[in-house]
Amino acid sequence: MTVVALSAAALLLAGCGTGVSPDTDPDDTTDAVTIENCGREVTVDGAPEAAVGMHPAQTELMLRLGLADRLAGQAQTTAQALPDDVAELAEGVPVLGDMAPPSREDLLAVEPDFVYSPTTYEFSADQGFASIEQLDDAGAGVYVATGGCEDRRMTGKVTDLFTDLENLGEIFGVQDEATGLMEESQTTLDEVAEVTKDVEPLRVAQVYYEGGTLQAIGAGIEYDILNLAGADNVYTPDQDAFSDFFAATISPESLAAEEPDAIVFAAYDEEHEASTREYLKSTFPDMPAVQEDRLIVVSTSDMFPGTLGNISAVQQFAEQLYPDAF
Repeated sequence: MTVVALSAAALLLAGCGTGVSPDTDPDDTTDAVTIENCGREVTVDGAPEAAVGMHPAQTELMLRLGLADRLAGQAQTTAQALPDDVAELAEGVPVLGDMAPPSREDLLAVEPDFVYSPTTYEFSADQGFASIEQLDDAGAGVYVATGGCEDRRMTGKVTDLFTDLENLGEIFGVQDEATGLMEESQTTLDEVAEVTKDVEPLRVAQVYYEGGTLQAIGAGIEYDILNLAGADNVYTPDQDAFSDFFAATISPESLAAEEPDAIVFAAYDEEHEASTREYLKSTFPDMPAVQEDRLIVVSTSDMFPGTLGNISAVQQFAEQLYPDAF
């Protein structure tokens, strides 16, 4: 998977203490709810009863909101393992796809009334997926994570997750559960901010390497995650390279010239992590990041918009960049 693909599909909060809400009883008599999402209005008439999580991160959020009995399907299930404390809740939920979003036919077959996705990519008709319009026609409300909206991809923030939780709380009538998740997440962000406020910021480069191509990440949620972790980002949204896209192909020489104190990168499996580490170590043996063994990896799934993984990534980066502060 390339960074370009990650942008389309989006390029375990167990460690952050997020709990699982008991099964809730959404108010089925709730009046119709209309919210704005990705520049369009989404209306649901009463709490959805056949929701589909289009990525494990979205499935996890609904499980933690106590909506296991409201799920009609879960998609892209092999893209990320559900945390152990919620995995059992999803055992009876039909699987609609492994690494790729479900086909139009497979998604419509479960007759969803609500479809929750990390990005708009999952609704690409040219890929054989059900489009937003087709799902509208089938009576399904379509909700995209705020940070995954096309017009938000370059400026997304970790706290966009809170917008999603507020909206889900209203849509399903589980405001208390949504507030609980927001409070726990904000506590984690506040704790990281407090611990890192007096550290000497390290210069950190965020990159993605695959198939011989090296790319820098300089905008979007990825940038905000590092910013909240107390890093001095080498690549920033105000640089020309990131004026149109959150990632840009760079030369090894340009990265070497920056002499970053640390490098962070996303990997989708252990093999990808190993190949990236080998490339960085063999190509930049004299770089401070390599010399100090500050090559920090996070799962690509934790970089997807609108995920609890965004919160845990902030904590993970901060702890590994500034271990003495924790």
